[in-house]
Amino acid sequence: MWYGGRVVRFWLTAALLVGLVLSDLTTLAADSARLTVPSHHLQHGFRNLNPEYTYTMMGRTGSLLRRGFTRLPNRGPLLTVLANDGDELRANGHEPTATWIGHSTFLVQMDGVNVLTDPHWGDRASPVSFAGPRRLIPPGMRFEDLPPIHAVVISHDHYDHLDSGTVQRLAREHHPTFFVPLGIKAWLADLGIRDVVELDWWQSQPFRGLVFTCTPAQHSSGRGLYDQNLRLWSSWVIAAPDRRFFFAGDTGYDPSLQEIGRRLGPFDLAAIPIGGYSSRTQRHPNHVNPEEAVALFRDVRGRVMVPMHWGTFDMNVEPFKEPPERMMNEALRRGLETRMSPLAPGQTLDF
Repeated sequence: MWYGGRVVRFWLTAALLVGLVLSDLTTLAADSARLTVPSHHLQHGFRNLNPEYTYTMMGRTGSLLRRGFTRLPNRGPLLTVLANDGDELRANGHEPTATWIGHSTFLVQMDGVNVLTDPHWGDRASPVSFAGPRRLIPPGMRFEDLPPIHAVVISHDHYDHLDSGTVQRLAREHHPTFFVPLGIKAWLADLGIRDVVELDWWQSQPFRGLVFTCTPAQHSSGRGLYDQNLRLWSSWVIAAPDRRFFFAGDTGYDPSLQEIGRRLGPFDLAAIPIGGYSSRTQRHPNHVNPEEAVALFRDVRGRVMVPMHWGTFDMNVEPFKEPPERMMNEALRRGLETRMSPLAPGQTLDF
């Protein structure tokens, strides 16, 4: 009986020890899993790196309503679109170029690869065709004049950056690979677009001799009331062996974005937004103003800056010509005026 009691106690003790070890291992695994989840991930959706960031759907709606009911005198003349029939761009083999189509849409050529950023050939930045911000100037190139498009980069899902009609036409006529931040792959799949590379911040993918890297931005996402911040927003780096291009997407200013320059810079060309900042009386969390754009250009270690996100759609409160003027004044103050290259729609810059 005594011997049997010792055996029972032995196995009970062993079982308890095994249970404790397994419990510790489970806890360690759970703690490890929590530690490996990126800080910008939520249980449902995403957030910005800055813990003080705040910009609610109500705030965004309020800004749109203020824009809609604000009379906008002194907007200035519209931009002049340069004639660009695409002949030189279609003939270009390997020279690095960037052509501003309008707003945040560029045709970027690097090492024989033709890339479009946030392509938008639509008449409105809106979910409907009869209302919403309308296009004030035609695209800098006709869609029909584009060279073969090999890749498309999407920064986020807002209507002025992701136009369903344009991406469907690109998929149908050019069959490019789409590079998107997390969450947009499923949205494109609903449109029948399958050739999609979906990346998180700091993830990279080689493509035709280039490397596409998804990088942070301070912004938001959502195309309606019920999908706010469920898809990630981003900036992008496109790197060739001897050239680097930075596309900021849409972003507010945050010093943490300096990490992009430290990790992946310097950049031969940096496309940075300068418009959309005046829908708030104070500093806009989602859109850099022109002075902040120049600061961001320095932060990411850019060599030449091309401004974007201005003068194309009827969606910003500030006068049309104000953003580039303020940008150049800030560049003069910092001694960077020779590194600013504002383009007209349709204009091509060699870099």
